[in-house]
Amino acid sequence: PAAQAPAPDATAPTRPVPAAAPTAPAQTDPAPAPALGDTMAARARSLLVPVADAEPRPAAPPSVAPVLPGRPVADRPQVRAPGPVQGEQYGVACPWCATPNNPDRHFCVRCAMPMTLEDRSSVHLPWWRRLFHRGAATPWAGDRPRLRRTFDRIVTWVLAAVVLTLLIVAGVNTPDAVQATRDHFSKRAPVPPDSVAASRSYPGHKPELAFDKINNTWWGPGVSQSGEGEWIEARFDEPTRLLDVIITSGTSVRPDQLSESALPHRLKATITLKDGTTTTRELTLDQSAGGQRRSFRVGEVTKVRFTIESSYAVSGSKQVSIAEIEFFGRSNASSS
Repeated sequence: PAAQAPAPDATAPTRPVPAAAPTAPAQTDPAPAPALGDTMAARARSLLVPVADAEPRPAAPPSVAPVLPGRPVADRPQVRAPGPVQGEQYGVACPWCATPNNPDRHFCVRCAMPMTLEDRSSVHLPWWRRLFHRGAATPWAGDRPRLRRTFDRIVTWVLAAVVLTLLIVAGVNTPDAVQATRDHFSKRAPVPPDSVAASRSYPGHKPELAFDKINNTWWGPGVSQSGEGEWIEARFDEPTRLLDVIITSGTSVRPDQLSESALPHRLKATITLKDGTTTTRELTLDQSAGGQRRSFRVGEVTKVRFTIESSYAVSGSKQVSIAEIEFFGRSNASSS
């Protein structure tokens, strides 16, 4: 047996154990560099904002909402289609469909028409039914015209009356409308009177001076103040159609001579026509110098009288005066 080694003495000095030399780390292969695409993907992931998971959508409402149970509807009456011929085989034939019926029936069992053909041509209808009754046969069921209510008939009659009235008015006024159109577009020509007269005249200023086509001569009644009621008249041997009239107030057309006399303000024109009837026109003049044109459209004239009703600038030392009165009618060149 092998000899056992003596146990170390605890009291014996121990020899220091030399420190172990540093060991070099084991050589390992370097890790491969990440690829360029992975780097860009990582950057993109880092830029993403985290988004919470989408919440579940609520369930869509039903397309058909619940309703209360419907009320029971009563059965519609059943229409009985024409069936087999009823009644006696050798009964009274219907005058409408020739179906035999029992002798005691008043209406046909098949077509429900009366069993007797009544002649109603001799029945006397009231006047209000005869007014709208044209004697036409009553149409059969299914062939009846559109139902016309009473209001529709009233509107139809009113419209017909209005149209008829307009046609009558247009027919009556057509000649006047044609004449007015010709007067509007025709040329004007002076129409001198054949003779003149006046209620009174101032010496040296006879009424002929108001129609001599000279604007520095004038007619005056020789009465101071307004000369109300005084008149001057133009007469035509042949009936003449007049369109316009020009009246020159005062003693001339010069503005500085307006204050030398009173000026006519309102004149009443009494027109006598060919048949002897008369009509009146009211003419209102301005307080200005020169001729004043007024519309004077009237036909078949034989006489025109101008009566003074009021005047401008009246005075006890002045009389009203009219320098010129000119009539105009349709020119013969317009009708050629």
